[in-house]
Amino acid sequence: MTQARPDTLEHAPLGRESAYPEQYDARLLYPIPRAANRAPLGIEAGASPFVGEDEWHAFEVSWLNARGKPIVAVARFRLPADSPNLIESKSWKLYLNGFNQTRFESRQAVIDTLRKDLAWAADAPVSVELFDVDDEALAVQRLPGECLDHLDIDVTDYTPSADHLAVGEEVVEETLHSHLLKSNCPVTGQPDWGSVMIRYRGPRLDREGLLRYLIGYRQHQDFHEHCVEHIFMDLMARARPLRLLVLARYVRRGGLDISPWRATPGERPPSPLRLSRQ
Repeated sequence: MTQARPDTLEHAPLGRESAYPEQYDARLLYPIPRAANRAPLGIEAGASPFVGEDEWHAFEVSWLNARGKPIVAVARFRLPADSPNLIESKSWKLYLNGFNQTRFESRQAVIDTLRKDLAWAADAPVSVELFDVDDEALAVQRLPGECLDHLDIDVTDYTPSADHLAVGEEVVEETLHSHLLKSNCPVTGQPDWGSVMIRYRGPRLDREGLLRYLIGYRQHQDFHEHCVEHIFMDLMARARPLRLLVLARYVRRGGLDISPWRATPGERPPSPLRLSRQ
């Protein structure tokens, strides 16, 4: 593949009127380097303080078999957090739409094609799974841990501020979550709704301050992946936990949902789960 790798969002399809392709075209994928948005957080290339993945589900996946009969599926993709690039979501949707009228000899041929193309765009290996639409693996589940959303708090700040984060002296191990996460697309300004889970061992987080902090993303413009990295870095700097996992599960848009997680080495998220809003 010889397509040049773009360095900015200047030519990305996001926020532009786009014709939907009728045939497979890997050149539709638009990689975006992660480094530019990580630099303001103090994350240097090759020295990441976290491990993690960007987990995507695609609910509008279809192709034609060798005899021209349509096949439908749900796809799960996992991009490693240390991949040099993320993949712009609208370009991913356009790319997948190109499969709709394209014949493939087998399901494995579809998987192999997806792996090859997505690995090129991410500049790293990408995991690909295809599920039947009624597969039990796609059943709706709940986030583990205690929900913060019942807290009756005053909120006046809708931009991220780590000043809201405070800890006590007691060292605890707990899992907290909230469904009040909202950020905005950095290109179109469209709202991105989500839920966030925080699992940590360290000084006990002040719950009200944590909820105010998470609500602070409500007017923040950034990609899902970078919001999660922002939360991770702020918690590490302010709370200094011994272990930390931050996982967000964003609501589906355009047939795609994104669920990034970032963690201290050795931490892993719960088994893949999907929430009712996804």
